[in-house]
Amino acid sequence: MRRREALLLLGGAMATGHTPRAQQKAMPVIGFLSGGAPGAFGSAVAAFRQGLSDTGYVEGQNVTIEYRWAEGRYDALPGLAADLVARKVDVIAAIGGTPPALAAKNATATVPIVFAAGDPVELGLVANLSRPAGNLTGFSLLGAELMPKRLELLFELVPQAKVIALLVNPNNAASERIVQNAQEAARAKGVQLLVLKARTESEIHAAFPDEVQAGALLVGGDPLFDDRLEQLVALASSHAVPSMYPAREFVAAGGLISYGANRAGGWQQEGNYVGKILSGVKPADLPVQQPTTFELVINLKTAKVLGLTVQPAILARSDEVIE
Repeated sequence: MRRREALLLLGGAMATGHTPRAQQKAMPVIGFLSGGAPGAFGSAVAAFRQGLSDTGYVEGQNVTIEYRWAEGRYDALPGLAADLVARKVDVIAAIGGTPPALAAKNATATVPIVFAAGDPVELGLVANLSRPAGNLTGFSLLGAELMPKRLELLFELVPQAKVIALLVNPNNAASERIVQNAQEAARAKGVQLLVLKARTESEIHAAFPDEVQAGALLVGGDPLFDDRLEQLVALASSHAVPSMYPAREFVAAGGLISYGANRAGGWQQEGNYVGKILSGVKPADLPVQQPTTFELVINLKTAKVLGLTVQPAILARSDEVIE
């Protein structure tokens, strides 16, 4: 009777589709939340996928990624984050700085979140870098913290500048700290800091006539500025303004100089953390990482067009020189 009962049970399971294969867990889903646009963050997506694959996850094979792009409209981020939570994603990757990280944090206290943002403790994302606790972990970009070094390097290139402009997006929660750090560095150098604000593409364009008052420009880190990279570089060129940028992509597009962490490496690490969480590691057990290496990139062709002489001391410290 036992053998007959077992056969009947197996037959019933096959008839109703309740086979072991049909009961396999559905493919995990990652929510990819960005304040930028797909075009500008193509390299971020590629690096993120590489980090995922390092942990054994390949999009379309054993993991699905749901992409949500705010395209510079930060007021859309809370709704996009809430949508990902409603879709019951397994983990959220907040890419593109502080705005998506804060939106994800405000949307859920249970879904794991991996961010790449400014100072995560000051922003209230985590309580402690080594033991983040809660459902968040990730990477500190040190954007605001690098402003004094960026201003110092720019001043070395343009020592005659009496006024240095700083372009920030006031919709970004990190902008206040960026301005504060830049102001302290400007006072130390004895130069005036002119703060320019831009929330949209049109406001970026409108800000540049004020640039005529300044001898140089600092561009704060922001997804909107990444999206409008070519516009910013073109405006700086047309106004003949020596400009310091937060990442090498700007210099590769014709900008003068950049100083910052290797962002591709950070995005790859973010993908790696997401893969670890999908494999069962808790966010609280993954310490928040900080960059250990920074890139100084200079475009000598742009310097020549601007009539600037790049001192050997700066060239010697450069990680990449574009000619």
